[in-house]
Amino acid sequence: MKGVFFMEKMSKTKKIILSALLLAMTIVLARFLSFNVWFLSIGFSFVPMALAGMWLGPKYSAIICCLADLIGALLFPFGTFFIGFTISAICKGLIYGLVLYKKGEELSNKELIIRLIIACVLVILIVNILMDATWLMIMYNKAFFALLSLRIVPQLVMVPVQVITLFILTKALSPITKKYLFEK
Repeated sequence: MKGVFFMEKMSKTKKIILSALLLAMTIVLARFLSFNVWFLSIGFSFVPMALAGMWLGPKYSAIICCLADLIGALLFPFGTFFIGFTISAICKGLIYGLVLYKKGEELSNKELIIRLIIACVLVILIVNILMDATWLMIMYNKAFFALLSLRIVPQLVMVPVQVITLFILTKALSPITKKYLFEK
């Protein structure tokens, strides 16, 4: 069975253009097409973040996630800016990049699913639940475990949603990325 293939080289120009596109998508999905309340945000901004990690690696994905948070907070704020959420965004990009990026090798469907599960679980547990609850505790002086209990169930429900969404998108975009991004 064919997997997802990533060629070894992508031109610097393509990386910059792809980064800008994924950055814009992240901002739009996070700021306009998500459900936000003070303790919880549910949306599809994980898609361009994960694709950045998969296609560009940890360095680019961390930068894209950082810039998306900073630009989004500057232009379309939800509330008071807090640097902790920018740190969380950087960690998301790093996790997606470190787990999903496999330069120059083909990923089988099984390996892709395993990597997607690991990446999504790590991002949700470490960043979305633990780190973000810590930042909310610091910002609002609320009990950590109360914030944690409000975040756990909705975030854990998102694991299969994220894995299935990313798998389907990756498989659907594979021929396009192979042809336009990774061909010499």
